[in-house]
Amino acid sequence: MCAAPCPARKNRLLTDPLPFSDLSAAVGRAAWRLQPGLTYLNHGSFGPSPRPVLEARQALTAELEANPMDFYLRRMEPALAETAERLGRFLGTSGENLCLVDNATVGMNMVANGFPLAAGDEVLANDHEYGAVLRIWRRRCARSGAGLVVQPLPERLQSPDEIVDTLLAAATSKTRLIVVSHITSPTAVILPVGQICRRARARGIAVCIDGPHAPAAVDVALDRLDCDFYTASCHKWLSAPFGSGFVYAPPLNRRQLEPVVVSWGGSLGGRPPDWRDEYIWSGTRDLAAWLAVPAAIDFIEQVGVRAFRDHAHRLARYARQKISALTGLEPLVPDSPDWYGVMISLPLPDCVGPPIEGHLHPLQKYLWEQHQIEIPVVNWRGRRWIRTSCHLYNHAGEIDRLTEALGEWLAAARAGGT
Repeated sequence: MCAAPCPARKNRLLTDPLPFSDLSAAVGRAAWRLQPGLTYLNHGSFGPSPRPVLEARQALTAELEANPMDFYLRRMEPALAETAERLGRFLGTSGENLCLVDNATVGMNMVANGFPLAAGDEVLANDHEYGAVLRIWRRRCARSGAGLVVQPLPERLQSPDEIVDTLLAAATSKTRLIVVSHITSPTAVILPVGQICRRARARGIAVCIDGPHAPAAVDVALDRLDCDFYTASCHKWLSAPFGSGFVYAPPLNRRQLEPVVVSWGGSLGGRPPDWRDEYIWSGTRDLAAWLAVPAAIDFIEQVGVRAFRDHAHRLARYARQKISALTGLEPLVPDSPDWYGVMISLPLPDCVGPPIEGHLHPLQKYLWEQHQIEIPVVNWRGRRWIRTSCHLYNHAGEIDRLTEALGEWLAAARAGGT
């Protein structure tokens, strides 16, 4: 059994990468199973897989169902090792440093469960971090008697050095760990994680990078980052199946991880012990999502990683221009791919008030119900933001459609009609 079945590798879409203007037509919507009429601008939250990846996953599930004993006892572990190696090459590390998990949330819980904290210790984060990550570390700190410090970053982000200086200014002799996003979720900002790791290392502080938005969107180069842990999902820009992710842990840090689910903790097939044994087998389940990750790498490399990034960034930049012109509000970061890549968050006027607790924001509901546009409206720092994230199936006309619908809603809101 190969980690990515042969049918996916035969599904060649391009001979050579194409320029931005041709990408949507060549490998766009037809490569996905999106419903007709849908404008999907939220790949950054729930990124659907293209057809070759879905076919790979389905073929792997069929192999499991054909002979579960053979799959689990003889074929699963070599296939998982092959998957980790392929993913490692894509991410700039050895597959031996990667543990496959369901998603970044599971990975972050593994780090939080095992990282040594004592009463009086501190974990340092910043106010751009994902809410679930902050919640994980609040709970871990509360149970250990440690404290979570959430450092606000500058109101406008203009300099990587300023970000690093601001974050590290909150580090003290009690700081044991810095938790930081590679690309932030609410604000879609690319943070200078390499600089943060170097500065933290010089002060003896460990770093865990939350990276679900990074693989395929930016160069990750895990070994060069020199972080202590890196957690990510593969279902976003890499477009692997839902339920696929990884934790990166170099050898010296693996003992600081603990599983979320405890099971047998050993090989099913009788191979020698491996540090990932505690995490891979958590009971009988379909592991096709993990094993189809190489098919996703095949797909994005066939298109061309740089071609994909250029395409998606140009759409994010177009959204920045159109929506900023509509609202008259300044974006959070300079207009540069060093600051934002394949997605962007843009501030909305004060007339876009807070949502009713327990409900989607009325603007998000309106865009879906009236225009079939799927896009998140984010609450951050007391303001509403709209986050546009695009993939190969998106095109500039969809940004125009969003801007027109947003303009209608804002006009009604200012007139008191929403």
